[in-house]
Amino acid sequence: MKTILFVCTGNTCRSSMAEAMFKEFIKEVDGHKDIKVLSAGTWAIEGRKASKNAIEALKEKDIDLTSHTSKPLTKEMVEEADVILTMTKNHKMQIINGLPEAKEKVYTLKEFAHGNADVIDISDPYGQDIRIYKACADEIEKALKEIIEKYYK
Repeated sequence: MKTILFVCTGNTCRSSMAEAMFKEFIKEVDGHKDIKVLSAGTWAIEGRKASKNAIEALKEKDIDLTSHTSKPLTKEMVEEADVILTMTKNHKMQIINGLPEAKEKVYTLKEFAHGNADVIDISDPYGQDIRIYKACADEIEKALKEIIEKYYK
């Protein structure tokens, strides 16, 4: 079984949306049961709910994020993951600086989707209005669909 880990800061917005969307999209491809999808945050507090606006942004995509609870990133998660997709270059560097042996499996989401290490980060919508969350969800969705097209079809 392959494990894909999405990482952001608090695990209440970007990485939680990425996890939920990827689970849904990968099901649509052909029900890939051999992929475990997780998310965590570099500064997450255990057990926090997804932000209200993240839940609302995904609701419009018919994806339920209400049961999500945040998880702090652990060494074990990094070691277990086959691919780690971060929302920013800073998240990527935090992981690599802490566990240099993980370097070959850590990418930013857009880097992995586009194959370009110079692609910009996905900005944190935390505390912003719903329009910003929707734009963030759309940006994540586009990258995820490119990954599925590239690696899973």
